[in-house]
Amino acid sequence: MTPIVSIIMGSTSDLPVMEKAATLLNDLQIPFEINALSAHRTPAEVEEFAQNAKKRGIKVIIAAAGMAAALPGVIAANTTLPVIGVPIKGSVLDGVDALYSIVQMPPGIPVATVAINGAMNAAILAVQMLALGDKKLAATLEEYKESLKKKIVQANEELGQLKFEYKTN
Repeated sequence: MTPIVSIIMGSTSDLPVMEKAATLLNDLQIPFEINALSAHRTPAEVEEFAQNAKKRGIKVIIAAAGMAAALPGVIAANTTLPVIGVPIKGSVLDGVDALYSIVQMPPGIPVATVAINGAMNAAILAVQMLALGDKKLAATLEEYKESLKKKIVQANEELGQLKFEYKTN
């Protein structure tokens, strides 16, 4: 099975966040790979990864980074594949530094950017991109989105069962 989505992170310390993307892709039966490469500590490997991703069958890259957050931009600079950046919450600036670094790319080097620690939304966005050319995946995505609606309807019904002296609904 050849992966079509690549999840890449600057450090394995990002794995607790990025597991959410991996779990969603796995649940939707989308082949993916997951690696740790650093734009600062392994720049040659990152460049080689980005330049060869398309040849290996990758269609979308989800790249996570904290602090200086160079990884998504370096990857985007070296491929024509769509890159989705996930800013990771750091200890000092709570991920705002990573968010700004990823979202403020120069003209010609776009990186789609999700919320700080928004790995699940990154996976959903990757699936939406893939579903444009895959009717079966598009149907699976519609089922997934419908399940989100059902969860909220059920949660609202459960709230209706809560009993409080002054609750009026």
